[in-house]
Amino acid sequence: MQHIIDRFISYVTIDTQSDPTSETTPSTHKQWKLAHKLVEDLKTIGLKDVSIDDNAYIMATLPSNIDHDVPTIGFISHFDTSPDFSGTNVLPKIVENYDGKDIVLNEEKNIILSSSYFDDLLQYIGQTLITTDGTTLLGADDKAGITEIVTAMEYLIKHPEIKHGTIRIGFTPDEEIGRGAHKFDVEKFGAEWAYTMDGSQIGELEYENFNAASAKITITGKSVHPGYAKGKMVNAIVIANKLIAELPKHEIPEETEGREGFFHVHRFEGEIEHATIGLIIRDHDGRHFQKRKELLESLVFKFNNTNAGSVTMELKDQYFNMKEKVEPVYHIVEIAKKAMEDVGIKPIIKPIRGGTDGSQLSYMGLPCPNIFAGGHNFHGKYEYVPVESMQKAIEVIVRICELTALPK
Repeated sequence: MQHIIDRFISYVTIDTQSDPTSETTPSTHKQWKLAHKLVEDLKTIGLKDVSIDDNAYIMATLPSNIDHDVPTIGFISHFDTSPDFSGTNVLPKIVENYDGKDIVLNEEKNIILSSSYFDDLLQYIGQTLITTDGTTLLGADDKAGITEIVTAMEYLIKHPEIKHGTIRIGFTPDEEIGRGAHKFDVEKFGAEWAYTMDGSQIGELEYENFNAASAKITITGKSVHPGYAKGKMVNAIVIANKLIAELPKHEIPEETEGREGFFHVHRFEGEIEHATIGLIIRDHDGRHFQKRKELLESLVFKFNNTNAGSVTMELKDQYFNMKEKVEPVYHIVEIAKKAMEDVGIKPIIKPIRGGTDGSQLSYMGLPCPNIFAGGHNFHGKYEYVPVESMQKAIEVIVRICELTALPK
């Protein structure tokens, strides 16, 4: 357990926040620091063919130790953290033998991780939790996944009696801004299928995710003296607010769950002559997803034609539901399910209310279901991860490697 904790903390204390406004890959220079460390760690534990390309994509190989042919499989995680909350100066706290009570993350600022509000905590009474200090995110998304993959490979190398085929490892930048798989070389990776270790609580196994698009709406207004503005002023802020008000008011993240889609306004900047709205569209159902995009386009058309100012939009698809690509090879989900059951975990098969590198990779020819990494409350100061969940994730990886090595 201490070995896992030490490795995890060595990763999360390196700031790797990505930046959606950047045009480079990786989107922030600071991601290189952890990328280079990971390369050295993979070499140190004994993996082969360790490489890092000009965009910080890392790959490595655990060679087969069996004498019959089995599929080459892979495990993938991302090393960037979300731009939604600070990842600078992460100071993890270790809570041993958790007692089910509220955890004071930061006494000075009265920041409390409450078991009455975050009732998932009660699953982990008696376990060891790693939390934030209340001022940053933790980075378990997805440095828990990286820790688990590295540790599982290290375990397999130290235990050659465990038989496995060729295993490929991939670590990516910029997943949190939807670009983690954009420059991933699937052909070079050379796996028949892979698993992202990027889910949340213990037991999660996912092969469905949102269809996703992003939109940037720009409103141009006209500024004149407010005392003489009648019939002349065009207030971009007012137009932007009216447009937002016409979105379905209950179809927002705060009021949806399961397979329900939403519109999410996540950025707004404005003054009289210029305003921008940043939003995302999410839906599991492809037809509903298309209708959401059409609704947004119709609103932009309407406001562009009923106001003296101009309203324009950049609408971009980000990723699609991997279900279409994974269902034809559903045995890869069954293998992960059996691996969990074999190590004493009840699988929780459900759709992801988000996306992973795996969703894009599945459409690039690498079917890629998603497995739990163990963390909770990602992208904020209340993030935490039970160490025992990370241990179980390591066991699942090892067991998948064993199962895929069995002769047909």
